[in-house]
Amino acid sequence: MPKLLLLGKVEAYIIFNDNKHYNLNHDNIQQFHKQVKLAGLLISTGIVFGDIGTSPLYTLNALFHPGEVVDPVKALGILSCIIWTLTLQTTLKYILITLQADNNGEGGIFSLYTLIRRYFGKWSIVLAVMGGAFLIADGIITPPISVSSAIEGLQKVYPELNTVPIVIAIIVLLFVIQQLGTQQIGKFFGPVMLVWFSFIGIIGLRSAASNLAVFKALNPYYAYELLAHYPAGFWLLGGIFLCTTGAEALYSDMGHVGRNNIRVSWIYIKITLVLSYAGQTAWLIDNGVANEISPFYNIIPEAIYIPSVILASMATVIASQALISGCFTLVNEAIRLGLWPRNKVIFPGSIKGQMYIPFFNWFLMSACILTVLYFRESKNMEAAFGLSVTLTMLITTFLISLYLKIRRVPVVVITLITALFLSVEISFLIANLQKLHEGGWIMLVVGGLLTVVMLTWYNGKMAQSKLIATSQLSPLVLQKLMDLSTNAKIRNHATNLIYLTSTEKPGYVERRILDSIFNAPAKRADVYWFLHVHVTDEPYTMQYEAKVLAPNDVYQVVIRIGFRIEPKVDLFFRKIVTELIQRGELNYEKTEEKKYDRHDFGDYRFMITNSFLSYDNNLPYWKNLLIKSYYNLKLLGVQEDVNFGLDASNVVFERYPLVFEKSDEVRLERIQ
Repeated sequence: MPKLLLLGKVEAYIIFNDNKHYNLNHDNIQQFHKQVKLAGLLISTGIVFGDIGTSPLYTLNALFHPGEVVDPVKALGILSCIIWTLTLQTTLKYILITLQADNNGEGGIFSLYTLIRRYFGKWSIVLAVMGGAFLIADGIITPPISVSSAIEGLQKVYPELNTVPIVIAIIVLLFVIQQLGTQQIGKFFGPVMLVWFSFIGIIGLRSAASNLAVFKALNPYYAYELLAHYPAGFWLLGGIFLCTTGAEALYSDMGHVGRNNIRVSWIYIKITLVLSYAGQTAWLIDNGVANEISPFYNIIPEAIYIPSVILASMATVIASQALISGCFTLVNEAIRLGLWPRNKVIFPGSIKGQMYIPFFNWFLMSACILTVLYFRESKNMEAAFGLSVTLTMLITTFLISLYLKIRRVPVVVITLITALFLSVEISFLIANLQKLHEGGWIMLVVGGLLTVVMLTWYNGKMAQSKLIATSQLSPLVLQKLMDLSTNAKIRNHATNLIYLTSTEKPGYVERRILDSIFNAPAKRADVYWFLHVHVTDEPYTMQYEAKVLAPNDVYQVVIRIGFRIEPKVDLFFRKIVTELIQRGELNYEKTEEKKYDRHDFGDYRFMITNSFLSYDNNLPYWKNLLIKSYYNLKLLGVQEDVNFGLDASNVVFERYPLVFEKSDEVRLERIQ
């Protein structure tokens, strides 16, 4: 446990903050993002660019159908669109602009949301939730399409091979090993992906050497010709967009590897990607006719074909692993921000930030398997893949424009930047929407359902909290607590009785807590604690505030932790009590039984009061439906003791009815 540092006066409030352990110092964070190290570049290559790095496996395959006679105008136009999509979307939007928007060093759509929500009200949460939902949908489609596109390379050698069982087996294995942590295999991500990018760049250059004219596509004129004059050229954007999938995950990983490490490594990665696409385009033009096998596999020499398929499979597994880990991080942030039901979060390794969420792991695995069984081949998944990523990027553009506004960037600059990205992304969206009937509707349904779940949870929680009455800890109430604490005629319930509260307002607690204490049988304790856990917008905050309401009898504590901190409230409480004793703000009566207690402060019990919607209610229909849906969603999560890291042996649960407005009095007629 990190050392707790005491700041300020101790008469009423105590605050600690552990910057040293988590490297939270602002200067350290900025230095981390400014530095460029070889290890950081290698890690960036391994975990940041996996998704975008495997897109050459399937992008051109989605644009040229088997048996199609290749028109050089179309081929060069597509290559030019790919190059400029990577330039505008990935380089300009994400590498240069979006990476500037960090929340204490952290990136990702929810980190971006926390930066703007205090300025733009609650409506901004809808954008963040939709972006998060479609990013999770991206996590469902990425493993199937990536692994399928790699394994399908074996069909060049074994034309009758059924790849579905192999793909499902790899996906199952991928999700099973999540619970073990990726600390060990993660060490190989960087070297393997470095080999992968070098490989696709070299074979791409080798193929392009036979037709160097393909590099004319660096001129955006060829992209314009395709979109403006080639028959149905605009609708090819749906497939072209696949080249930039993974850019959103790039932003989410900024906190792990550093801003400048991502930017510098992107230079090499973009060169290899362009060479790979150029080599595939050269083969298409020279061959004249597309075939069943992806152009990527057609440019690989026969002598190294099988090893290349193995390398491609490893790269797709790494890309999938990175996106799965990103989904875990995203869901954990959503839980901490009150946007998702509380799921159990496990930290399987010693790497900071590494986590595993069992419920979500098996949910993703099931969804990925169903995706493979439904689509069967990677070419059938392209429409669904492109649509989910396009929607996520569109939402990020809106959020970035709001962020630039609060940073006081000139309105003209914000307008130009937003207009540029929206024009590109709306064009991609329109092109992808025409493929709704080809499977794109599935990702709309998935993203829509996840959005509804998150908004229902958030609004249901807000509606429920408004029905919870609070009471002031007035001098009269405090006197009653002190009298109860010293009443030897009542059996002692615990030395320390800790109530988890939902309010951090000084001197106030929920009325149900006072009912729990005073209603028969009354709960006598030596010390009453009212404890609130507040999750901050900053990722690594660790602070607490303690207010003495009645010396040695009643204390109110607020623990503030960042949304990336594991909430070990049981451990935090023991540390806080120990420090208060050391500071002389808390003194326990020395009784005979405490001679044998291993703690200086005796035993303690966490009281958790869970509500249920009373039948004796007169709620409006829609509010009743919302709160009932909220309670149903709670079944997907875990209890507060697991969420807050409480020792089960120290927890007592109580249930109480939630009443909005009592129903009209029922009149029963008595008959003789």
